Amino acid sequence: MKTKLYFTAIMLLGSMAITNAQAQNTECMTNLSIYVEHAKVKNYDAAYTPWKMVYETCPAINLANYTIGEKILKDKIKKSSDADKDAAIVDLMKLYDDRMVHFPKKTKMAAMVIKKVLVKYDNKMISNDEIYTELGKAFNEDNPNFKNPKALYLYFSSLVDLHKAGSKDLQAVFDLYDEMTVKIEEENKKLTDRITKLLPKEEAGTLTSKEKNILRIATKNSESYGQIAGSIDSKLGPLADCTNLIPLYQKTFEANKTNVVWVKRAVGLMFNKECTDDPMFQKLFEAQLSLDPSADAYVYGGTLKMKNGDSKGALVDFDKALSLETDSYKRSNIAYKVAVINRRKGSKGTARKYAQQAIDANSSNGKAYLLIANLYASSANQCGSTTFEKRAIYWKAADMARKAGRVNPSLSSRANKSAASYSAKAPSKEDIFSSGMAGKTVSFSCWVGGSVKVPSI
Repeated sequence: MKTKLYFTAIMLLGSMAITNAQAQNTECMTNLSIYVEHAKVKNYDAAYTPWKMVYETCPAINLANYTIGEKILKDKIKKSSDADKDAAIVDLMKLYDDRMVHFPKKTKMAAMVIKKVLVKYDNKMISNDEIYTELGKAFNEDNPNFKNPKALYLYFSSLVDLHKAGSKDLQAVFDLYDEMTVKIEEENKKLTDRITKLLPKEEAGTLTSKEKNILRIATKNSESYGQIAGSIDSKLGPLADCTNLIPLYQKTFEANKTNVVWVKRAVGLMFNKECTDDPMFQKLFEAQLSLDPSADAYVYGGTLKMKNGDSKGALVDFDKALSLETDSYKRSNIAYKVAVINRRKGSKGTARKYAQQAIDANSSNGKAYLLIANLYASSANQCGSTTFEKRAIYWKAADMARKAGRVNPSLSSRANKSAASYSAKAPSKEDIFSSGMAGKTVSFSCWVGGSVKVPSI
C-alpha cells in the first residue's frame, strides 16, 4: 500500500521540485500523497496531520508543503477560535518564513510579507506602525513583486493614519501618494496592454479559451486597481487641498528647489489639484524648467500662458510638449492633460482634438474617452434645432463612456455610471415612437459634427 501511495505522489506532483535526500524518506512521500489527495477535495481537516508530519520532517521535499499547507492552515484559522486560532496564525506566519528559506527561488519576498500583513490585519493583530514598516520594506526592496491592490491601499492608509496621529509629516504622505500613483499606473498599463491586444479578437469572436481567461483576469485586476486608486484618493482627501499644499511648499521650497524629484512631484500635485492660480505654482514651474526642461514643464508653462490670456502661446507650448515626448504612453498622458486644460477654458473643440491625440497615442487611455463623452454631453443645447435632436447627443456621449470602461476596466465604475446617466437623458422609447425617428440618422451641425443612428423600437 505504501509503495502504491509513493508512486501516486510522484505522479500527482509531477514536475514539482523534490529534494533528493528527503525523497528517500518513504514515510514523507506516503503522507505527501495522502494530504495532497485530501486537499484536492478540500478536506483540510483530514489533510492536516499527514501534512504536518511531512512539513516538520521533510520541509524541503516539495513546494506543496507551502502552497497546500497555506490552505490547510487558513482553513484551520477560519474554523478555530481564541487560543487555537492564534496558534494557527503563528504557524501560518512560520510557514511563510520557512518557504523563503527552503524555496527562495520560487518565493517572492514582497508576496510573503504581504501575506503575513494581510493575515494579521484581517485578524486585528497588527498596528498601523507595523503595517507601514513591514509593507514599506517590501515595497522598497521588492517593488516589482508588490502587486496586491489591498496591500497598496493599506500601506498608504497606515501612513495617513500615522500622520493624523502626529508621528509622520505631511510631505511623507505626498511622497508616498506619488509613488502609489506611479505604481498603480505601471501595473494597470501592463493589464490594459493585454486587454487592448485581445479586445479586437473578442469582438470578432475568435478568442481561444486561454485568451478568454487571460482577458477575464486582466479585466478583473484592472478593475481592482481602479477601486484602490479611488480609495487612495479618498484617503488623501482634504490633506491635498490647495490650503495645505501651498503653505507646505512655501515653507519647504528653499530647502528643496534644486531637488528635481521633489520639484516635479510638487508642481505635478499642484497641477492635478488645480492649485495653478497661486504664485507658488509659477515658482515651482520655473524651478522645474531650469532643472528639467522636459515635456511636462511645457505643459505647465502652457497652463500659465492660458491663464494669462495667451491662448496662442499656450498652444505652442502644448505642441512643444507633445513633440518632445517620444514614449507613446507618456505622450498620451500629456495630450490628456492638455485636453483637460482646454476643457476648463471652455475650448471644447480643442479639448476633443487633444483627447483624440491621447487616444491615438494610447488606445487604452479611458480617461480621454470619458473626457470626450463629457464634452459631448455638455454641448446638448448647442447641437440640434429640436429637443429630440439636442437630446440625441447623449447617445453619442454614452457610447464614448462605454468605450472608456472597455479599454481600461480600472475606470469601469465611473464609465458605467456616466454611460447610464447619459443614456437616461437621451430620447426615450416613447420619444422615438412619437417623433417617427426610429432607425433614422441624426446629424450634428455643431462643433461635435458626425451623426448618430436612432435606435429601432
